[in-house]
Amino acid sequence: MRRSVVVMLATAALGTVLVAGAQKQKAKSSSDYGLAGIPGGKTRVVDLSYAINDKLPAWPGDARTFEAKVNATPEKDGYFTRSFWMLEHYGTHMDAPAHFPGGKETLDQLPVQHLFGPAVVIDVREEAARDADYRLTAVRVEKWEALHGRVPSGAIVVLRTGWSARWPDQSSYRNMDAQGVMHFPGYSVPAARLLMSRGAVGLGIDTLSIDYGPSKEFEVHRVDLPAGLYNLENLAHTDQLPEAGAFLIAAPIKLEGGSGGAVRVFAILPQPR
Repeated sequence: MRRSVVVMLATAALGTVLVAGAQKQKAKSSSDYGLAGIPGGKTRVVDLSYAINDKLPAWPGDARTFEAKVNATPEKDGYFTRSFWMLEHYGTHMDAPAHFPGGKETLDQLPVQHLFGPAVVIDVREEAARDADYRLTAVRVEKWEALHGRVPSGAIVVLRTGWSARWPDQSSYRNMDAQGVMHFPGYSVPAARLLMSRGAVGLGIDTLSIDYGPSKEFEVHRVDLPAGLYNLENLAHTDQLPEAGAFLIAAPIKLEGGSGGAVRVFAILPQPR
């Protein structure tokens, strides 16, 4: 009888130790992602989105972009509300696959898991400073991989061109010549195909488009969107990201049937070791 009691007590004690160990391991895993440090400011979060108003650089031809109207005021109604209207592709926004022929998913149909992923930041500021029409090459992607390892599956790629330094000056940001052709950097089709082969789920950039300014056919859009990727355009504060190690959250407005829409993009920076 006593022996049974001893065995039972020992088993219970072992169970307590295992549960405590599991809880400790769970806490450790949470801190590895840095999420636990966000509320207290220990983990840095960078907002990669611009605030929306009616003065942002817009695509040529988009005369009407954003409008907001006050519906109620505290003085008159006891509370404050507005209504607003805006283009789907304005400010920091996401292109859904349905934006171009061949693409299927609309903004509300994107797989939720594709909105979270490791950030691959390719810094081409030097190249873009020399050539406003620079396009990311597959060789440049491989150079990144030589330094940081293979682009991970599920990655959200950010092309850092330095163009955000021109924001919000529309003339400088569009960089349009006398013939009305815009000049700013972008991706090339070979680079996009290589990133797609690695399993990237999204391509982002700090310019008006992932295709370079002079493009008339939107070649990269016609390659990555039909393959199920999405695009993030007009990203802000990309200069604050490391080339590897950050984690991105891209949370678009859940607009039913949307070809695109406003998106809030957050980068969770790796904790210093």
